[in-house]
Amino acid sequence: MGLLLRSLAMLVLLICFHSLPHPHVRAATTQAKSSLDAILQDYAYRALVKPKTGTIYNATQLPSNLIGVKVAALRLRSGSLRRRGFPMYNEFEIPKGLIEKPYVKRLVLVYQNLGNWSTRYYPLPNYTYLSPILGLLAYSGSNLSATNLSELDVNASGEPIKVKFQDVKSAPHGTIAKCVWFDLQGSYNFSNVTGANTCSTSQQGHFSLVVEYIAPPPSPTPSPASPAPVPSAQGENKSNKKVWIILGSVLGGLVLLVLFWLLVLWVLKCKQNKKIQQMERAAEGGEPLHMASVGDTKAPAATVTRTQPILEQEYAP
Repeated sequence: MGLLLRSLAMLVLLICFHSLPHPHVRAATTQAKSSLDAILQDYAYRALVKPKTGTIYNATQLPSNLIGVKVAALRLRSGSLRRRGFPMYNEFEIPKGLIEKPYVKRLVLVYQNLGNWSTRYYPLPNYTYLSPILGLLAYSGSNLSATNLSELDVNASGEPIKVKFQDVKSAPHGTIAKCVWFDLQGSYNFSNVTGANTCSTSQQGHFSLVVEYIAPPPSPTPSPASPAPVPSAQGENKSNKKVWIILGSVLGGLVLLVLFWLLVLWVLKCKQNKKIQQMERAAEGGEPLHMASVGDTKAPAATVTRTQPILEQEYAP
């Protein structure tokens, strides 16, 4: 029954985890960070099979969608941790005097290295990461099969906890590396680097080294005395493109102008032809003349003579 409940809880957490947006879409919320911590806590506890006190166990069965993330678990007695501390837990140096609330007889320190998932869950505007996000969270170690546990409130009452980063990029010229600490509520604070890539803290959480992002300076404009820069091939292509655009516009305008005048001439020609047709129809509507042949020529002729000619002999008595 306990195994079934554990599987159901993990299924719900994984569904929530897969529903998160792409890292370039938006930053992860505090709830998404808590879900990730719960998933990593479960996989860290899975590595604690018959654990020995004070031995570091690395989780080796992380899901494929968490490639690049490293998780480990360290089970300790609270009294022993308070009196002796722990010299080096991966990048974390834990001094004596560590106090957890509420008190538990045994606790488990879960180590996280988020690798390439750091900027997704812990984005910092105007800052660049020099190292991956490292996490140190404390949980109760009484029940190693428990899932979705709440973190213990851990404080260093004496010397601070030191984080000695190993995988660190070189800071750009003119920048100064800073320590950044993220608490469990999503807030963050900056502090100075105390040693060679080392940060100090009195509480648990997530840590990294960052530098403030500096925009590249604008390219200097050439002075009047300096020689003109040699145009690049890309600049020549852009100039040629502009020339062709201008020529194309001029030629297109000329073509449109010629087409306009051709249209005007065609309209005038149509009107003239229409007038000629009207005149021809008017002429055909009158009385036709009788045509007579005179040699090889046709000419109009009268069809009826009004008065017949009379010879004078016809009036003789």
